[in-house]
Amino acid sequence: MADPHLAVPTSTAPAELSLDGFNPFSPAAQQCPHQYYRLMQDQAPVFHPEGTDLYMITRHDMVTPILRDTTTFSSRFGSAGELPKGDVIERIRAVLADGWPQVPTMLTVDPPYHTRFRGTVASYFTPKRMADLRAPVERIVGRLVDRLPDEPVDFVTAFGVPLPVEAIAWVLNVAPDRMDDFKRWSDDSIANIGTVITDDRRVEAYRGIVELQHYFAEQLERRRHEPNGDLMSDLVQAHIDTDPLPDGTAGPRRPLEMAEMLSILQQLLVAGNETTTKALTEGVKLLATHPEVWAKLQADPAGYAPLVTEEVLRLSTPTQGMFRLVTRDVELEGVHIPKGSRLIVVYSGANRDPRVWGDDPDRFDPDRTNLKEHLAFGKGIHFCLGAPLSRLEMQVAFEQLGRRLERIELLPDQDLRYHPSFMLRGLVRLDVRFVKRVTADV
Repeated sequence: MADPHLAVPTSTAPAELSLDGFNPFSPAAQQCPHQYYRLMQDQAPVFHPEGTDLYMITRHDMVTPILRDTTTFSSRFGSAGELPKGDVIERIRAVLADGWPQVPTMLTVDPPYHTRFRGTVASYFTPKRMADLRAPVERIVGRLVDRLPDEPVDFVTAFGVPLPVEAIAWVLNVAPDRMDDFKRWSDDSIANIGTVITDDRRVEAYRGIVELQHYFAEQLERRRHEPNGDLMSDLVQAHIDTDPLPDGTAGPRRPLEMAEMLSILQQLLVAGNETTTKALTEGVKLLATHPEVWAKLQADPAGYAPLVTEEVLRLSTPTQGMFRLVTRDVELEGVHIPKGSRLIVVYSGANRDPRVWGDDPDRFDPDRTNLKEHLAFGKGIHFCLGAPLSRLEMQVAFEQLGRRLERIELLPDQDLRYHPSFMLRGLVRLDVRFVKRVTADV
């Protein structure tokens, strides 16, 4: 039997729950937001938290059209966190002076600029590339499973972090001896997203980002002088379109600036590990607390792992939502939204919408017939570039865990705390014991 203390939190809103005073930055809301999103879907599909310029969209049928309308709902929203104030601005400027400008490339720009930048690296995430990557990912997963100890261990540090960090390092063709730095730099890059941090932590995070810039700038310069056919070599040699000339003819193509290349690499590094770590961790928790699903995975690891992956993505939705900037006055569901407002398209709310997922949208059920309708990777032109890699890592991980483990045991009475962010949601740690299958010597 699954421990009810560790079961999936329900998103069914209790009768006494209210949206009055709801604040997405509230620690209580961040720990279990689903019940609030359900209430929004029922009572306020366009919810405006008091005292903010935010409008939260939680219904699946509303999120998808918004993501496709890049003209009205722009990705040029700037920062996804709280802006610095006071003296800390000068401290940050002093840190950033040692690096390169933080320029928008893929995540926070619209077409045609988004298309130009994304096209420089898109070929590294095609089905063919993923097929070539399967063997290296299988080796990484196999080694991590081999190293799982018999005693209890924190899954996040033992498996959830190393797998995606090593995988994206393979894609970027960088030395594995900087894994700890990659993780630290990723943490620094998302430190202010969807949460409130201290001024000192903010400055520390920018120091880490500048370190990241210097590391990858050195790598790019090496490829400039000694190209070896990898992603960074192609990035150095890439040329992108420019805006049309005044007479309407096509503008000249140009190489990427260093700041643009660094922006692209930073996004690949962060997106390539943070969200996958969070999804893997939530997936192990779900498998440990749902023995009927675990039994199906053990019976057919290769066949069932892809289904488990999609259902884990739906329920975990590591990127809980994303901002959009409203470019003109618009009305949604009878609510007037003025130009300049910010929308939060809440993927995690849409992924538990009863209108799509039925009367029990919180149930962990990899046998659902509409699994691919989830929005864990977004939708439209900003559909996550690294989605194929994340899926590959998760499928291989769940397949090998199902094949090589007898069971997964969660340690009782642990404090299952999520990172304090309404945008990037994942467990801080997960204490587990892995019981490996005993195979007879041949």
